[in-house]
Amino acid sequence: MLTKEKQAPALPKEAKTISGAEALILALLEEKVDTIFGYPGGAIMPVYDALYDYTDKLNHVLVRHEQGGIHAGQGYARSSGKVGVVFATSGPGATNLVTGLADAQIDSTPLVCITGQVFAHLLGTDAFQETDILNITTPITKWNYQITDASEIPDVLAKAFYIARSGRPGPVLIDITKNAQQQKFEFTGYQPCRHIRSYKPKPSVRQEYIVQAAELINGAKKPFILWGQGVILGSAEREFKAFVEKSGIPAAWTIMGAGALATDHPQNVGMLGMHGNYGPNVLTNECDVLIAIGMRFDDRVTGRLDKYARQAKVVHLDIDPTEIGKNVPATVPVWGDCKETLPLLTALIEAKEHSEWLGQFRKYNKEEVEVVIQEELFPTSEEMTMGEVIQQLNDLTAGNAIVVTDVGQHQMVACRYAKLNHTRSNITSGGLGTMGFALPAAIGAKFGTPDRTVVAVIGDGGFQMNLQEMGTIMQTGVDVKILILNNQFLGMVRQWQELFLERRYSFVDITSPDFVKVASGYGISGRSVSKREELQEALQQMLSHQGSFLLEVMVTKENNVFPMVPQGCSVSEIRLK
Repeated sequence: MLTKEKQAPALPKEAKTISGAEALILALLEEKVDTIFGYPGGAIMPVYDALYDYTDKLNHVLVRHEQGGIHAGQGYARSSGKVGVVFATSGPGATNLVTGLADAQIDSTPLVCITGQVFAHLLGTDAFQETDILNITTPITKWNYQITDASEIPDVLAKAFYIARSGRPGPVLIDITKNAQQQKFEFTGYQPCRHIRSYKPKPSVRQEYIVQAAELINGAKKPFILWGQGVILGSAEREFKAFVEKSGIPAAWTIMGAGALATDHPQNVGMLGMHGNYGPNVLTNECDVLIAIGMRFDDRVTGRLDKYARQAKVVHLDIDPTEIGKNVPATVPVWGDCKETLPLLTALIEAKEHSEWLGQFRKYNKEEVEVVIQEELFPTSEEMTMGEVIQQLNDLTAGNAIVVTDVGQHQMVACRYAKLNHTRSNITSGGLGTMGFALPAAIGAKFGTPDRTVVAVIGDGGFQMNLQEMGTIMQTGVDVKILILNNQFLGMVRQWQELFLERRYSFVDITSPDFVKVASGYGISGRSVSKREELQEALQQMLSHQGSFLLEVMVTKENNVFPMVPQGCSVSEIRLK
């Protein structure tokens, strides 16, 4: 961000001749955008020139790679609940956004990405740094559009923000040719979009389905709630908690839904899925009514679909009608925003306790503690485990930090064991599983919620995919705590090779640089520990340090994440060891 003092031009009150680039900046201001993550280039240079006059109103974060920029935008959106905004130039700048767009699409993250494009008369000529970014990104965006005339910019940007944030959120890409950025036109003001014909972001709530769902729930002996990120995206945490507590039903979460209900809530029975908790997985196949709220029955949650909850009646609440019945047939489909549907359902259900049924979850939890959790969190071996690092982090943060995870064993361990007292505290790449996500996403999360502690938990493999974003930390001074759990392996692939490929470790032994020295080159303080007696003090040093800090913890090399539902198995075939 430029530091020189200047007064930004006033927003036009009446028709005024301005460039398309300036109209774009004014649209962002009208949408209450405060932060942009981006990287300039030739095709988007007019936009950056216009931005020069508005740096007292808009904070531009110069990332080191466009993929880092879009992951930062995701972290910003996920922590703040706002729309993330990303700038990139044409050609390689635009294509470097592709992974983040796919990640945001499958994880329903609201983004507006602005890419520059070659002059309109050069489209289709294979001009320098020209790519057909619209056709490339059509399958991985909620909407995309190419602007070739400046006069389109206000209306298209208004639609972009409306589409990105409304209904089931997602990423939007707007590609603007260079001539449209430079072109002058009569700007008559910006009107936010409130409606688009043929686009219905929220389906109408049908009361008869609410009644049918309540009847099923009231008659159930062993009901079970599964919740996902839809509760968080709908800002329905309070409504969800009221439903859970009145119903008395045990509730389990997908990794994207973590934090919507406090980890230590008495009805929170744990995590679902491949590396989820023992009871929630086994008892999925014993419940009589399954109530799915804002989740999509991903294969990592269900295991074998033909053996998944076949005995249960299924009530599925979702804002996206295409998700209902897509993987698991719904007995009662409850279309709509769960912030609206949950209170209607809560009003009709009977207050119950289901204490005996909850007791079955606690019985399985006791077994899991004895076989898995005790040794993972309080190991007797000499080498440290990932779980004990997360447990000590919990003790020091009291569950109040935002935990941003990369992808791999550390991700599953952190999602299983991190204590989360607040919503929007677990930021991870769920559906796409993007290594390299955590460091830039943590930077974005801190810009989105500057008053909260942000800890990026990363493996030694994933960290090396986007470690250049330490340059962004260096330039901005953003305060991110980087916790590398180093097992000197690509751990999740190694675990599968051990369990299913007879320990044929094929190219998973990874050599890493001295991370502390690399961080030092970026002006970031750091430390590496390999002894248990140093761990707590080192974690405290990381958390209390003024500014970003990198802490590398050397953990045991061949520790596996259990429980585990092997691929192709039923959730009730989950292994404890």
